[in-house]
Amino acid sequence: MEEITLKEKGTTQYDCSRGCEVERTPIGELKVRYNIRCCKLSSYDWMEGIHQSRYSDLYEVRFKNTRKVFFRNTSGQIIKKGDLVVVEAQNGHDLGIVTLEGPVVLEQLARHRIDPETYEFRRIYRKAKILDIERWQEAISREQKTMIRSRQLAARLGLDMKIGDVEFQGDGTKAIFYYIADERVDFRQLIKDFAEEFHIRVEMKQIGARQEAGLIGGLGVCGRALCCSNYMSDFQSITTQAARCQDLSLNPQKLAGQCSKLKCCINYEASTYVDAQKQLPDLRGPIELEDGPAWLMKTDILRGIMYFSYEQGSLANLYAIPASRVREILAENRKGNKPASLQESGPAVKSEFISAVGDESITRFDEQKKRRGGNNNHRRGGRNNGNRNNENRNSESRSNENRHNGGERRRDNHPRRGNDGNHGKQA
Repeated sequence: MEEITLKEKGTTQYDCSRGCEVERTPIGELKVRYNIRCCKLSSYDWMEGIHQSRYSDLYEVRFKNTRKVFFRNTSGQIIKKGDLVVVEAQNGHDLGIVTLEGPVVLEQLARHRIDPETYEFRRIYRKAKILDIERWQEAISREQKTMIRSRQLAARLGLDMKIGDVEFQGDGTKAIFYYIADERVDFRQLIKDFAEEFHIRVEMKQIGARQEAGLIGGLGVCGRALCCSNYMSDFQSITTQAARCQDLSLNPQKLAGQCSKLKCCINYEASTYVDAQKQLPDLRGPIELEDGPAWLMKTDILRGIMYFSYEQGSLANLYAIPASRVREILAENRKGNKPASLQESGPAVKSEFISAVGDESITRFDEQKKRRGGNNNHRRGGRNNGNRNNENRNSESRSNENRHNGGERRRDNHPRRGNDGNHGKQA
């Protein structure tokens, strides 16, 4: 994220990492407003307007990116969604934006398996003042430079780790360094260097590749916001078996997401395909028919249609057979019988499955050049005009010749010639 600096008065910038709009008014006053269109772990308040007396003092407060924490309001002030509040931190205080209030907070607590009776909520001190917001923006402006410098310090120590993000606390006295590492990293010396370099308290937090993608955010190939940044908070393991059961092409470029791991959406419909496959017959070879064996080439799992071909490995002539009919054919084969040909069930169908080879070529977006049929017609029309001119000249020649021969009309039985200088002559 770009460093937010509002030196010019009357400018407004959108801080996508915290979902707010930052504006410096012409008189120099700093204003920060929560932008409800932010998509990072956003929750729709479908219980808005419903009031309850129990747990009415619980609020969800958002910080940078996808970090959200639940707090209890002990300030006595009326706090609403979108307010900037100063909250209790482990050391000092932090500043965040209220994103949920009311009964829907209890639903979120149940989703995260938090019992409001036993959980120790931290406190909301008060609504943020101008001085708190100014100090908060000063801390945010240091994040980008701190992350670049921290990567240099980690590389100097030769540590096999990647620092993906830095989040400063609202009071500017502490920072959380999010890092990725395949193995365990001894960063004791690194923490000392950070404390000496930045003069802050340091907290190191290890995250995975999917969590890093959620922090950064972005758009997937589907055109929507990444699931890891939009609503996912728990990441389940994903294997290639989930792709195989859906009959997906095992192409790493197609199955990998922006985190270079298997896409989380592969798991969404895997259970549906597994249940649908149980309704299909188990084929271990071709089915025997009167006119020869037929091999299974493709299966539409959800529709329950199986495509067979008499040529093994060919998608030229496919016959769509329902799974119930295939089960009957297998039963006849086990009895030693060969049912009738697949051609009696209907004509061969064209393959509905298109190869993805060449999809990555950017020339597919170019407009196809028009065929030169129009030019050919133009040239053909020119030749026709030339022929018509020749015919006119031939007619004039015959008229002159008839006048020369006493007006006797002759019939030319030979085909007319082009512009060869023999207009209207007899053979």
